[in-house]
Amino acid sequence: MDTAPRTAPVQGTLGVTALTAAVPISWGSTYLVTTEFLPPGHPLVSGVIRALPAGLILLAVTRKLPHGKWLWRSLLLGTLNIGALFALLFVAAYRLPGGVAATLGAVQPLIVVGLAFLLLGEKPTRWRIGWGLAGVAGVGLIVLRGQVSFDLLGVLAGLAAPGAMAGGLVLTKLWGRPEGVGPAAFAGWQLTAGGLVLLPLALAVEGLPPALDLRAIGGYAWLSVVGALLAYPIWFRGLGRLPVVAVSFLSLISPLVATILGRVFLGESLTPWQGVGFVLALTAISAAQLSPDTVRGLIRTPATAKGE
Repeated sequence: MDTAPRTAPVQGTLGVTALTAAVPISWGSTYLVTTEFLPPGHPLVSGVIRALPAGLILLAVTRKLPHGKWLWRSLLLGTLNIGALFALLFVAAYRLPGGVAATLGAVQPLIVVGLAFLLLGEKPTRWRIGWGLAGVAGVGLIVLRGQVSFDLLGVLAGLAAPGAMAGGLVLTKLWGRPEGVGPAAFAGWQLTAGGLVLLPLALAVEGLPPALDLRAIGGYAWLSVVGALLAYPIWFRGLGRLPVVAVSFLSLISPLVATILGRVFLGESLTPWQGVGFVLALTAISAAQLSPDTVRGLIRTPATAKGE
């Protein structure tokens, strides 16, 4: 029996939302680490190194393995949430400017809205669609500046990545988790499956990774430990407790963090329009966590208290 809770009321979810938001904050470092620390030309190998060790550690710690229908479900979810996603993200990061890749990834909430309607029966609302478009616009203002080069393969990978993750998110919400399986074990199943799916493709296409210096080892350690081992159990815990569309909007935090890191570590300057983009994207993320009725209630409450 699948027992993971599907949604949670707005009250009492602030802590869960804040903890879940820490995950895309850590993921926002991916572009900086990939371009500045990792050896070039090995996106598939990078995906394997990020996913597989973290998954095997979680399996060893939790000592729970999938069985029955969860064998093929874990394989599918691991492919969508981990294997295909990591490969496509690294391809986009290597072949596109970080801003272009981030903007393409910002369409994920809109894809989730559509898939949630098809698979979960959640009717799309103008509220969520509007804020999804606002989020894309905000991210675009932040990261697209000056002359931007486009690589066709990179663009296709940049669009396919949010599509894969959107499918994985909605199916994860649809199926929940099996009884007695926590977020850490669930993450271990998917990280291991995703890493194993990537492994033969990485070896066939790219071969063994080059000799790694300390800089590359540190970069891979960050992506695997922080971006996978610690991040994914938190992410799946949040997905089990929060609405799937609201969780998908949290992914917009990643390009915001990537832009901040670019300014701090790479000396990239910010323009007034980027400031507008920050405000717009953050507003979209915040508004998507609430419903219009909740917002109206929050607005009426101070007015009512003032009238008393």
